[in-house]
Amino acid sequence: MNTSSSQGQNKTCLALVADETAAVHFQLWGEECDAFEPGDIIHLSNGIFSYSRNSLLLRAGKRGKIEKVGEFTMAYVETPNMSEIRWVPDPNSSHKYIQEAVISPHSRIFPPKY
Repeated sequence: MNTSSSQGQNKTCLALVADETAAVHFQLWGEECDAFEPGDIIHLSNGIFSYSRNSLLLRAGKRGKIEKVGEFTMAYVETPNMSEIRWVPDPNSSHKYIQEAVISPHSRIFPPKY
């Protein structure tokens, strides 16, 4: 996990979450940062995606719920990392984003451990 905090604001941290299809950066807030460890399997319900600096970011949001359901027993992939793709508004649809470029095939925040 990569943790940061701003004076006067809640602590935030980023984690890399993945399943068998892709990976994405997941933003946690406050006490959520201390509730999970690398290798935890989580279940997120009612989560939301947002765009920060043209990068995709997953978070629980106000209505979302995140819970630990296991530990490091699932198959997953770290690529494609959807957060390492630059997304831009689709000129043909104001409600969609399209891929502009791949910034890095792997997470720059969580580099692969070879």
